[in-house]
Amino acid sequence: MTEVLYLSYDGLTDPLGQSQVIPYLIGLSAKGFHFHLISFEKPEAYRKEHAHIQELLKPHPIQWHPLTYTKKPPIISTMRDLLRMKKRAVEIATKHKVKIVHCRSYVSGLAGMALQKELGLKFIFDMRGFWADERVEGGLWNLSNPLYKAVYRYFKAKEKEMLSGADFVISLTENAKNEIDARKIRNNNQHQIQVIPCCADLAHFNPGAVTKEAANKMRSKINIPEKVPVICYLGAIGTWYMLEEMLDFFKVFLNRYPDAVFLFITHEPFKNIIAQATLRMIPEKNIMHIAARRNEVPAILSLCDLSVFFIKPTFSKRASSPTKQGEIMGMGKPLICNMGIGDTDYVVDKYGAGISIDLNDPKSMERAVEKYEDLKNIPEAKIIHGAVDFYSLESGVDRYFTVYKKLLE
Repeated sequence: MTEVLYLSYDGLTDPLGQSQVIPYLIGLSAKGFHFHLISFEKPEAYRKEHAHIQELLKPHPIQWHPLTYTKKPPIISTMRDLLRMKKRAVEIATKHKVKIVHCRSYVSGLAGMALQKELGLKFIFDMRGFWADERVEGGLWNLSNPLYKAVYRYFKAKEKEMLSGADFVISLTENAKNEIDARKIRNNNQHQIQVIPCCADLAHFNPGAVTKEAANKMRSKINIPEKVPVICYLGAIGTWYMLEEMLDFFKVFLNRYPDAVFLFITHEPFKNIIAQATLRMIPEKNIMHIAARRNEVPAILSLCDLSVFFIKPTFSKRASSPTKQGEIMGMGKPLICNMGIGDTDYVVDKYGAGISIDLNDPKSMERAVEKYEDLKNIPEAKIIHGAVDFYSLESGVDRYFTVYKKLLE
């Protein structure tokens, strides 16, 4: 087996690690790769989930080396974590004669770039997005603060260095790839940028795998009325998802369908959602919420007629590939999203999976609501075909496998 070192500053015990790291590595390990995986785990999530993660990894040639994530003091803790990652990575790479270092996002990329230079490893920069710009646009780094301004400049310089020096770059979107190509950073290596979106496990997000009993049990648990329109939002809300605008849309929807419910499938505190709904005079009975585990989500989605998500359309979001899109489409559900986010609107339009709207157009929400009956009538099989064609996990694993093979040739 070929030894590969995988570095992730995200934790495997976080939902993102479970959906966007583990399934790929399991798929690749079946193709002849032995992984040594370093990740940074938040203590509370690690206590709750580490046994489950160990069970998932146990049947596969994947050795997990969890490190404890530190949050304070800002910046200093990150650089300290980086040094710990690099030290552990050098030990593993030397001991196991690692050939490839695959780095998820920027902090891990800094360690991988060092291993490329010091040990001659093939370096994959799996960039995930324009991370430094995300920190600024998300309000986490205030550039009026000299310290954050210096940190931003440092990471933008390192971004250019990683994009130009990596043996292979992975981009989540064609939109971001076009941006990188336009900068002419990679010179003769320009062709070595592979686009791999956030794929979905379509065996899991599969309406055929949801029994009628499971769906009815979930309907009773959430107390969703029969025969009313059900709109849903899936996932964390956090910095980027536009809760206020999504509720504005629902307010417009209620004008035409007053019995409709907006179901939030999220671990976001319900009080935060209700507070914004109340400001818009949306009755509390029309807002529902469930903090679901991953294995419950397909049954919940099966009860929904339409899914909505709006993301702040900033520069950094050109590189964003929402995991939820492939999962929702995999369940055959139409969606409404906003334009300008990665390849999201391109996929929706290409596969006829819903509507992408311009949030700067004050009439766009009304026009979308007017098309609700048309959206409901989109054949489930048509939307699922789009998910399989663009977001299937098997396709993502195959594309990563192609990258690995090229680096080993």
